[in-house]
Amino acid sequence: MAEDDLTAHRTAPAPAKASAAVGIGGRRLTIEEVAAIAFGHAGVALNDDAAWRAQIERGAQFLRARLAAGATVYGVNTGYGDACVVGVPPELVEALPLQLTRYHGCGMGRLLDAAETRAVIAARLNSLAYGYSGVRMVLLERLADLINFDILPRIPAEGSVGASGDLTPLSYVAAALVGEREVEFGARVRPAAEVWAELARVPLQLAPKEGLALMNGTAVMTGLACLAFMRAAQLTRLAARLTALSTVALDGRAAHFDAMIFEVKPHAGQAQAAAWIREDLAGREDTSGQRLQDRYSIRCAPHVIGVAQDALSWVRRDVENELNSANDNPLIDVDGERVLHGGNFYGGHIAFAMDALKTAVANLADLMDRQFALIVDDKFNNGLPRNLSGASAARLPISHGFKAVQISSSAWTAEALKLTMPASVFSRSTEAHNQDKVSMGTIAARDCLRVLELTEQVAAAHTLAAVQAARLRLSVTPGASLTAPLAQFVEQVARLSAFVGDDRPLEHDLRLLTRHIADGALVGACPPAWAGAKAEQ
Repeated sequence: MAEDDLTAHRTAPAPAKASAAVGIGGRRLTIEEVAAIAFGHAGVALNDDAAWRAQIERGAQFLRARLAAGATVYGVNTGYGDACVVGVPPELVEALPLQLTRYHGCGMGRLLDAAETRAVIAARLNSLAYGYSGVRMVLLERLADLINFDILPRIPAEGSVGASGDLTPLSYVAAALVGEREVEFGARVRPAAEVWAELARVPLQLAPKEGLALMNGTAVMTGLACLAFMRAAQLTRLAARLTALSTVALDGRAAHFDAMIFEVKPHAGQAQAAAWIREDLAGREDTSGQRLQDRYSIRCAPHVIGVAQDALSWVRRDVENELNSANDNPLIDVDGERVLHGGNFYGGHIAFAMDALKTAVANLADLMDRQFALIVDDKFNNGLPRNLSGASAARLPISHGFKAVQISSSAWTAEALKLTMPASVFSRSTEAHNQDKVSMGTIAARDCLRVLELTEQVAAAHTLAAVQAARLRLSVTPGASLTAPLAQFVEQVARLSAFVGDDRPLEHDLRLLTRHIADGALVGACPPAWAGAKAEQ
């Protein structure tokens, strides 16, 4: 950028998201708030309480005092990892943090998308804001700038074993703060230093331990876990609605969801799933002509959905505890005048939560795929056309309706089920056997997001088929009707995808509906901070 261009930008613009802000510092952050930040509905505002700000600065000052007194502090005047036995001479202490960010610039794989990147930054900022990391306020302010000005480090997804934290991916956040590597800003990929100049800011010079504090934590796995939680919550509600719609499409029995059945087996999530289905079927009357017991994928749907719903309760607990923790090393106890060397960077709770959640979500994929298989098959769908074809009688011999979509759904389900192998048990001894037991939490979180993506595709296919089947049921069964919530849902889906009469490609419809499902816009099951959010592609 030319010098006269720089001069034109000496006055920094106001943050893009200053009007809606999530408070950081002195309070617990929720998953929903991380989602609001991630999807661009809110920026962040650092606590303006003087005592909190003073506590942050005291940590950095205490660390400086310890160094001046000749104390040895890991990663401040020692090498990193197995090199903790190597002393760093005083004249190199200031250079050490930048070295850490540089040699960890070896990430690979896809880049985290915009929402994932914002979630990661929010998670790291919130952890450092607890005041146990020995960083300065200016570091927190620059992390807040990344969010509020939407400066997005380009973070490769692969390269973390989840202890000693998310070192390699978080090095891209640290590098952005010091003006190195590239960021996305204003829908363009640009050098980080150029963006800071445009915003009238000088790239940060990391103080002792600040490189380690930025990188030696669980922010990547935790940020991704927050987004995974929100998408899983949406899918549990959608699976219940599709069960109700499939019950109507198959001319099945509402009695399978009677409240007493679930009172005598009192799993809260199972009861909640049954209640959702009952609400969607309210007023439906069973008849003596119906099959006495519907097949398991309908009758036992609350028992499947309920596992995911119950899992979300403890997954929330563990993810939010990790989100609201000081998870780097060493920690600075200013009041006790101690430096504590430990292992809070270990991501075991996130790893186990994501391993469990992806299994529960894959079971939702399997459930929806089995329901889809029933409604598309004229041997089981109680009088609906083969493959749910809506073609005219003249065109019916060459029409195949949802046949190929069901095959694709089966493929997506199989892939989701294959990916349920737990990542957390695949610990590897690495880094000269210093990191000899690691969490694999970031791999678990990435796997969970992939299972969610596949399951959302299955849900989109099942949604299109169930809506088609319900509309066909209204035409072939005298007196058939839809309850108000199901009629509204069918109308909502019909606005996105028209009735399939003669065969047509459905890829566009599937992609559009999958985005609506991932966004949380199809079924109003999620809290306001998330509902209606637009996932960035």
